[in-house]
Amino acid sequence: MDLNTVVEIRDARRPAPWRPGDAWLGGGTYLFSEPQPHLRRLVDLSRMGWTPVRRHPDGSLELAATCTIAELSCYARDLIAPAAPLFEQCCRAFLASFKIWNMATVGGNLCNGLPAGPMISLTAALDGECLLIAQDGTLRRVRVADFVIGAGRKDLAAGELLRSVTLPARALACRTAFRQTSLYGLGRSAVLVIGTLDPVDHSVAITVTAATVRPIRLWFPLAPTAAALREAIDGAVADGEWFDDIHGLPEWRRHMTFRLAEEIRRELVEEEWR
Repeated sequence: MDLNTVVEIRDARRPAPWRPGDAWLGGGTYLFSEPQPHLRRLVDLSRMGWTPVRRHPDGSLELAATCTIAELSCYARDLIAPAAPLFEQCCRAFLASFKIWNMATVGGNLCNGLPAGPMISLTAALDGECLLIAQDGTLRRVRVADFVIGAGRKDLAAGELLRSVTLPARALACRTAFRQTSLYGLGRSAVLVIGTLDPVDHSVAITVTAATVRPIRLWFPLAPTAAALREAIDGAVADGEWFDDIHGLPEWRRHMTFRLAEEIRRELVEEEWR
Protein backbone atom coordinates (compact mmCIF):
# COMPACT_ATOMS: atom_id res chain seq x y z
CA MET A 1 0.00 0.00 0.00
CA ASP A 2 1.27 3.48 -0.84
CA LEU A 3 1.82 5.77 2.15
CA ASN A 4 0.84 9.05 0.55
CA THR A 5 1.50 11.13 3.66
CA VAL A 6 5.20 10.19 3.80
CA VAL A 7 7.34 12.94 2.29
CA GLU A 8 10.83 11.67 3.19
CA ILE A 9 12.79 8.47 3.75
CA ARG A 10 15.95 8.96 5.79
CA ASP A 11 18.93 6.63 6.03
CA ALA A 12 19.29 5.64 9.71
CA ARG A 13 23.08 5.74 9.36
CA ARG A 14 22.85 9.53 9.21
CA PRO A 15 21.52 10.70 12.59
CA ALA A 16 19.00 13.51 12.69
CA PRO A 17 16.65 14.82 15.39
CA TRP A 18 13.53 12.70 15.90
CA ARG A 19 10.31 14.51 15.19
CA PRO A 20 6.56 13.81 15.29
CA GLY A 21 5.47 11.69 12.32
CA ASP A 22 8.71 9.67 12.23
CA ALA A 23 8.78 5.88 12.24
CA TRP A 24 11.52 3.26 12.06
CA LEU A 25 11.41 1.21 8.86
CA GLY A 26 12.66 -2.38 9.08
CA GLY A 27 11.03 -4.82 6.67
CA GLY A 28 7.94 -2.65 6.25
CA THR A 29 5.50 -5.58 6.09
CA TYR A 30 3.26 -3.92 8.68
CA LEU A 31 3.88 -0.28 7.77
CA PHE A 32 2.85 -0.83 4.17
CA SER A 33 -0.06 -3.14 4.98
CA GLU A 34 -2.55 -0.46 5.95
CA PRO A 35 -2.93 3.35 5.96
CA GLN A 36 -0.59 5.24 8.30
CA PRO A 37 -1.95 8.81 7.99
CA HIS A 38 0.10 10.05 10.97
CA LEU A 39 3.46 9.30 9.31
CA ARG A 40 5.56 11.91 7.54
CA ARG A 41 9.04 10.39 7.49
CA LEU A 42 10.49 6.86 7.57
CA VAL A 43 13.91 6.17 9.08
CA ASP A 44 15.31 3.23 7.12
CA LEU A 45 17.26 0.61 9.12
CA SER A 46 17.94 -1.74 6.20
CA ARG A 47 21.49 -0.46 5.58
CA MET A 48 22.71 -0.57 9.18
CA GLY A 49 24.69 -3.72 8.45
CA TRP A 50 23.84 -5.47 11.70
CA THR A 51 24.75 -9.18 11.78
CA PRO A 52 21.37 -10.98 11.76
CA VAL A 53 22.30 -13.60 14.39
CA ARG A 54 25.41 -13.59 16.55
CA ARG A 55 26.55 -16.30 18.97
CA HIS A 56 28.48 -14.81 21.88
CA PRO A 57 31.37 -16.52 23.72
CA ASP A 58 29.10 -17.15 26.72
CA GLY A 59 26.77 -19.17 24.48
CA SER A 60 24.00 -16.58 24.33
CA LEU A 61 22.37 -15.71 21.01
CA GLU A 62 21.81 -12.13 19.88
CA LEU A 63 19.12 -11.53 17.25
CA ALA A 64 19.41 -8.19 15.47
CA ALA A 65 16.16 -6.26 15.17
CA THR A 66 16.68 -6.32 11.38
CA CYS A 67 17.09 -10.12 11.25
CA THR A 68 14.45 -11.45 8.88
CA ILE A 69 12.34 -14.52 9.54
CA ALA A 70 14.06 -16.27 6.62
CA GLU A 71 17.51 -15.50 8.08
CA LEU A 72 16.50 -16.75 11.52
CA SER A 73 15.02 -19.96 10.10
CA CYS A 74 18.15 -20.61 8.05
CA TYR A 75 20.45 -20.03 11.03
CA ALA A 76 18.39 -22.25 13.34
CA ARG A 77 18.74 -25.25 11.02
CA ASP A 78 22.41 -25.51 11.97
CA LEU A 79 22.00 -24.43 15.58
CA ILE A 80 23.21 -27.11 17.97
CA ALA A 81 21.06 -26.64 21.06
CA PRO A 82 18.14 -28.52 22.63
CA ALA A 83 15.89 -25.49 22.05
CA ALA A 84 16.76 -25.26 18.33
CA PRO A 85 13.48 -26.83 17.04
CA LEU A 86 11.50 -24.06 18.70
CA PHE A 87 12.89 -21.47 16.28
CA GLU A 88 11.45 -23.17 13.22
CA GLN A 89 8.16 -23.90 14.99
CA CYS A 90 7.73 -20.20 15.75
CA CYS A 91 8.85 -19.12 12.29
CA ARG A 92 6.22 -21.44 10.79
CA ALA A 93 3.60 -19.93 13.10
CA PHE A 94 3.65 -16.88 10.82
CA LEU A 95 1.77 -18.85 8.13
CA ALA A 96 3.14 -16.22 5.76
CA SER A 97 4.32 -16.25 2.16
CA PHE A 98 7.99 -16.43 1.21
CA LYS A 99 7.81 -12.71 0.40
CA ILE A 100 6.86 -11.90 3.99
CA TRP A 101 9.50 -14.31 5.34
CA ASN A 102 12.20 -12.49 3.40
CA MET A 103 11.14 -9.01 4.51
CA ALA A 104 9.51 -9.27 7.96
CA THR A 105 11.94 -8.78 10.83
CA VAL A 106 12.27 -10.03 14.39
CA GLY A 107 12.30 -6.45 15.67
CA GLY A 108 9.26 -5.44 13.67
CA ASN A 109 7.28 -8.36 15.03
CA LEU A 110 8.15 -7.42 18.60
CA CYS A 111 7.52 -3.72 18.11
CA ASN A 112 4.09 -4.33 16.59
CA GLY A 113 3.21 -5.97 19.89
CA LEU A 114 0.39 -8.02 18.39
CA PRO A 115 -0.77 -10.97 20.54
CA ALA A 116 -0.22 -13.43 17.67
CA GLY A 117 3.34 -12.26 17.02
CA PRO A 118 5.37 -15.52 16.96
CA MET A 119 8.71 -13.77 17.52
CA ILE A 120 7.24 -12.47 20.76
CA SER A 121 6.33 -16.06 21.63
CA LEU A 122 9.81 -17.35 20.80
CA THR A 123 11.84 -14.69 22.58
CA ALA A 124 9.58 -14.45 25.63
CA ALA A 125 9.64 -18.23 26.10
CA LEU A 126 13.45 -18.26 25.92
CA ASP A 127 13.69 -15.44 28.48
CA GLY A 128 14.93 -12.94 25.91
CA GLU A 129 16.12 -9.46 26.78
CA CYS A 130 15.64 -6.42 24.53
CA LEU A 131 18.40 -3.85 24.02
CA LEU A 132 16.85 -0.41 23.50
CA ILE A 133 18.62 2.74 22.32
CA ALA A 134 17.16 6.17 23.10
CA GLN A 135 17.62 9.19 20.85
CA ASP A 136 20.39 10.52 23.12
CA GLY A 137 22.25 7.20 22.90
CA THR A 138 21.20 5.93 26.32
CA LEU A 139 20.94 2.14 26.49
CA ARG A 140 18.48 0.16 28.54
CA ARG A 141 17.51 -3.47 28.72
CA VAL A 142 14.08 -4.97 29.35
CA ARG A 143 12.85 -8.55 29.27
CA VAL A 144 10.66 -9.43 26.30
CA ALA A 145 7.95 -10.60 28.71
CA ASP A 146 7.86 -7.03 30.08
CA PHE A 147 8.44 -5.22 26.77
CA VAL A 148 5.00 -6.02 25.32
CA ILE A 149 2.50 -4.63 27.81
CA GLY A 150 -0.76 -4.99 25.86
CA ALA A 151 -2.23 -5.56 22.41
CA GLY A 152 -0.11 -3.27 20.24
CA ARG A 153 1.40 -1.60 23.33
CA LYS A 154 5.12 -1.67 24.10
CA ASP A 155 7.50 -0.26 26.67
CA LEU A 156 9.05 1.96 24.02
CA ALA A 157 9.55 5.72 24.24
CA ALA A 158 9.22 8.08 21.28
CA GLY A 159 12.19 7.62 18.97
CA GLU A 160 13.57 4.72 21.00
CA LEU A 161 15.01 1.92 18.88
CA LEU A 162 14.96 -1.82 19.49
CA ARG A 163 18.51 -2.82 18.55
CA SER A 164 18.47 -6.54 19.34
CA VAL A 165 17.14 -9.36 21.51
CA THR A 166 19.53 -11.62 23.41
CA LEU A 167 18.59 -15.18 24.36
CA PRO A 168 20.64 -16.59 27.27
CA ALA A 169 22.67 -19.76 26.81
CA ARG A 170 20.82 -21.46 29.65
CA ALA A 171 17.49 -20.97 27.86
CA LEU A 172 18.92 -22.45 24.65
CA ALA A 173 19.93 -25.55 26.64
CA CYS A 174 16.34 -26.16 27.74
CA ARG A 175 14.07 -28.85 26.33
CA THR A 176 11.02 -27.27 24.77
CA ALA A 177 7.43 -28.16 23.97
CA PHE A 178 5.24 -26.21 21.56
CA ARG A 179 1.47 -26.04 21.05
CA GLN A 180 -0.50 -23.77 18.77
CA THR A 181 -4.12 -23.67 17.70
CA SER A 182 -6.39 -21.57 15.52
CA LEU A 183 -10.04 -21.52 14.56
CA TYR A 184 -8.96 -22.27 10.99
CA GLY A 185 -6.58 -24.77 9.44
CA LEU A 186 -4.26 -22.03 8.20
CA GLY A 187 -5.45 -19.22 10.44
CA ARG A 188 -3.72 -16.76 12.72
CA SER A 189 -2.59 -18.15 16.07
CA ALA A 190 -5.39 -17.89 18.61
CA VAL A 191 -3.46 -19.70 21.36
CA LEU A 192 0.27 -20.38 21.42
CA VAL A 193 1.84 -22.02 24.47
CA ILE A 194 5.51 -22.91 24.93
CA GLY A 195 7.06 -24.89 27.75
CA THR A 196 10.74 -25.15 28.69
CA LEU A 197 12.47 -27.58 31.03
CA ASP A 198 15.83 -26.51 32.48
CA PRO A 199 18.21 -29.51 32.59
CA VAL A 200 20.29 -27.92 35.36
CA ASP A 201 17.76 -27.25 38.13
CA HIS A 202 14.73 -29.00 36.51
CA SER A 203 12.66 -25.82 36.67
CA VAL A 204 9.79 -25.38 34.23
CA ALA A 205 8.56 -22.26 32.47
CA ILE A 206 5.23 -21.98 30.67
CA THR A 207 4.72 -19.04 28.31
CA VAL A 208 1.27 -18.10 27.01
CA THR A 209 0.88 -15.86 23.97
CA ALA A 210 -1.73 -15.16 21.25
CA ALA A 211 -4.53 -15.98 23.72
CA THR A 212 -3.58 -13.01 25.90
CA VAL A 213 -2.99 -9.33 25.17
CA ARG A 214 0.57 -9.65 26.46
CA PRO A 215 3.00 -12.54 26.92
CA ILE A 216 2.53 -14.38 30.21
CA ARG A 217 5.63 -16.29 31.39
CA LEU A 218 5.23 -18.50 34.46
CA TRP A 219 8.24 -20.07 36.20
CA PHE A 220 8.08 -23.09 38.50
CA PRO A 221 11.08 -24.36 40.51
CA LEU A 222 9.89 -27.90 39.76
CA ALA A 223 7.33 -29.32 37.36
CA PRO A 224 3.90 -28.23 38.66
CA THR A 225 0.91 -30.45 39.14
CA ALA A 226 -2.02 -30.02 36.79
CA ALA A 227 -3.96 -28.14 39.46
CA ALA A 228 -1.02 -25.87 40.32
CA LEU A 229 -0.47 -25.00 36.66
CA ARG A 230 -4.11 -24.16 36.10
CA GLU A 231 -4.21 -22.05 39.25
CA ALA A 232 -1.03 -20.19 38.23
CA ILE A 233 -2.41 -19.33 34.78
CA ASP A 234 -5.73 -18.26 36.26
CA GLY A 235 -3.95 -16.00 38.72
CA ALA A 236 -1.57 -14.47 36.19
CA VAL A 237 -4.13 -13.54 33.53
CA ALA A 238 -6.72 -10.96 34.53
CA ASP A 239 -10.22 -11.33 33.07
CA GLY A 240 -9.69 -8.45 30.65
CA GLU A 241 -6.38 -9.83 29.41
CA TRP A 242 -7.82 -12.72 27.41
CA PHE A 243 -7.73 -11.44 23.84
CA ASP A 244 -11.00 -10.95 21.98
CA ASP A 245 -11.21 -10.68 18.19
CA ILE A 246 -12.59 -12.56 15.18
CA HIS A 247 -9.96 -15.27 15.64
CA GLY A 248 -11.42 -16.46 18.95
CA LEU A 249 -13.57 -15.53 21.91
CA PRO A 250 -11.84 -14.99 25.29
CA GLU A 251 -13.65 -17.95 26.88
CA TRP A 252 -12.48 -20.31 24.13
CA ARG A 253 -8.91 -18.98 24.25
CA ARG A 254 -8.85 -19.47 28.02
CA HIS A 255 -10.16 -23.03 27.72
CA MET A 256 -7.63 -23.93 25.02
CA THR A 257 -4.78 -22.36 27.00
CA PHE A 258 -5.52 -24.64 29.94
CA ARG A 259 -5.75 -27.64 27.63
CA LEU A 260 -2.52 -26.96 25.71
CA ALA A 261 -0.59 -25.98 28.84
CA GLU A 262 -1.55 -29.30 30.43
CA GLU A 263 -0.41 -31.19 27.32
CA ILE A 264 2.93 -29.40 27.55
CA ARG A 265 3.25 -30.10 31.26
CA ARG A 266 2.72 -33.80 30.66
CA GLU A 267 5.16 -33.87 27.75
CA LEU A 268 7.92 -32.21 29.76
CA VAL A 269 7.28 -34.29 32.87
CA GLU A 270 7.29 -37.55 30.91
CA GLU A 271 10.53 -36.51 29.19
CA GLU A 272 12.06 -35.72 32.56
CA TRP A 273 11.18 -39.17 33.91
CA ARG A 274 12.76 -41.07 30.99
